Amino acid sequence: MSASPAQLDRLAYRRHQTLLSVLVAAASTLVLGVLLVVAVTGAPGWDRVRESFLDPAVARESLPDVLRGLWLNIRLLFFCAIGALTLGLVIALLRTLRGPVFFPVRLLATGYTYTFRGLPLIIVLYVMTLGLPGLRLQGMPSTLVLGGTALVITYSGYLAEVFRAGIESVHPSQLAAARSLGLTYRQTMRFVVLPQAVRRVAPPLLNDTVALQKDVGLVSLAGPIDAVRAAQIHTAETFNYTPYIVAGVLFVLLAAPLIAVTDWVTLRAARRQS
Repeated sequence: MSASPAQLDRLAYRRHQTLLSVLVAAASTLVLGVLLVVAVTGAPGWDRVRESFLDPAVARESLPDVLRGLWLNIRLLFFCAIGALTLGLVIALLRTLRGPVFFPVRLLATGYTYTFRGLPLIIVLYVMTLGLPGLRLQGMPSTLVLGGTALVITYSGYLAEVFRAGIESVHPSQLAAARSLGLTYRQTMRFVVLPQAVRRVAPPLLNDTVALQKDVGLVSLAGPIDAVRAAQIHTAETFNYTPYIVAGVLFVLLAAPLIAVTDWVTLRAARRQS
């Protein structure tokens, strides 16, 4: 059945409004961009800033070393994200245990989240990478492993609360229904509660992963040569800050796909709820 003339008019009007919105948005963005470029390049100290932070020759020279350091950041992000997600989920499950017999476990899990959500990450890094090696214990792992451990135990405190919020958002009637069908508590959590909880809190989980992607650069404070440390070395050699800009651009490019996925998941969740 063909559309009526009124329906065709409405569709044409909507297409016209969409095209007009796109054109207005593009024009306003172009105008704002031009104004920003004029304002920055017209500043009295622009030439000095460009020479110190945007030197193409220094950028080309430092790029290979910064890329090698970024590969270390990528590997560290991969293992730290898996470790933080796993530990955070375990802590969240411990905090949701019911019954007085589990009170000490809940107390320990609560104290863990309170402690590592309150401690600055840089302090945990210093304690793990500088304090623990001072004990001179046998089999002490490398500084890189200790730095990654600091990232895991810090971010797992945040992720545990995200998981716990998702678990507690599942209505208690679903737990009662699952138990009435003969499922054990473990089966109920595995097949009924956790799938819904993870789906509901996927956007904040991805946001915390984006934050972790940035903070893996802090491991350079302990000595490993990652992208930030490589940029620092080149800056010390050339007295030019362009390598830091190179490292920053690479981190943004690394985060862009994950941020896009986060936005897509957030939009999909909003559409599902509405």
